[in-house]
Amino acid sequence: MTAATLPDQRSVQGTIMFTDIVGFTEFNALRGDTEAIELLSLQERIVSEELSGDSRIVKELGDGLMVWFSDACDAIDTGLRLQERFEEEAWNSDTPLWVRIGLHHGQQTRRGADLLGHDVNVASRIMNLADSGEVLASEATINEADAKLPGVEFERLGPVVMKGIPTPVNLFRVERRGA
Repeated sequence: MTAATLPDQRSVQGTIMFTDIVGFTEFNALRGDTEAIELLSLQERIVSEELSGDSRIVKELGDGLMVWFSDACDAIDTGLRLQERFEEEAWNSDTPLWVRIGLHHGQQTRRGADLLGHDVNVASRIMNLADSGEVLASEATINEADAKLPGVEFERLGPVVMKGIPTPVNLFRVERRGA
């Protein structure tokens, strides 16, 4: 591929969110492909309904989504709203929509409609550490939000070593106050 045929690439700053449906493989084995696809569609619909401004779903990743936000506050607030919606959906139906969410703010490289780079990888690793129903965020995300989220608590989990990430990342559990 010559330089003339490479996709447009440019650097962007924002917050990456990864979602992952916990227990999806077992759900698929027990309930079959049709119900598994319905569960994926439900997750995507709920996420799409909660997005605002210039945030967007970048891509589907098996049983998860990669979402981009220009604003860290919007990403944190959306992550919390999503967990509330997922919990409500699971409670009111026979659909176990248990999702974990990871957030990281930083620099990404846009390649066509996709985003890649070190900060995308960090966001993915953070999501892998989250428990079902949990939103975890990096210190970079919290710093970017700059305490502009009344009613939101950030519980410091400490520096965490993650596979393939050369330096530990300070992580925080994000919750609504009184939740």
